[in-house]
Amino acid sequence: MGNLWNHFSTVTRHRHAVIRHCYYAGILGRGLLHDLSKYSPTEFCAGVKYYKGNKSPNEGEREAYGFSRAWIHHKGRNRHHFEYWTDYDRVTHLMSPVKMPLVFVKEMFCDRVAASKIYQGENYSNQHPLDYFVRGKANRAIHPETAALLEKWLRILAEEGETAAFIAIRTCKSY
Repeated sequence: MGNLWNHFSTVTRHRHAVIRHCYYAGILGRGLLHDLSKYSPTEFCAGVKYYKGNKSPNEGEREAYGFSRAWIHHKGRNRHHFEYWTDYDRVTHLMSPVKMPLVFVKEMFCDRVAASKIYQGENYSNQHPLDYFVRGKANRAIHPETAALLEKWLRILAEEGETAAFIAIRTCKSY
């Protein structure tokens, strides 16, 4: 029963943080729709079973099965994940990253900052989301322009703070 409540609480606290961030970013509607699939049986049941509290339950499911059914479900329904934005390249005929629409890049920023706050707790600093992004850079298949914009906003967050980052996001109309 503890994992059920703890997972529900973590997902809900994360969603509420994203909603707040999306409000600051000027995309409240995206915040209200954010991660609703986490309450679906496919994602929620795996989340309860593999809940640890300090990392995504998807990691536990990957350890058990070699892949995460919950993550595959999640990334296929939530357009704020860069993994959603892949398609066959007409030239190479390989799966390749596609440039994300701006509104979803904004939501992705909000999601990453909220996740860092939830998982880092009292140890959170505005540097954490940037550090996490930079650590995974070599292994990430994300469109270069999308990656550059996200990293720009994460650097603003780390160097100038949340207010400056959300002003930059709110005022960005294209990339």
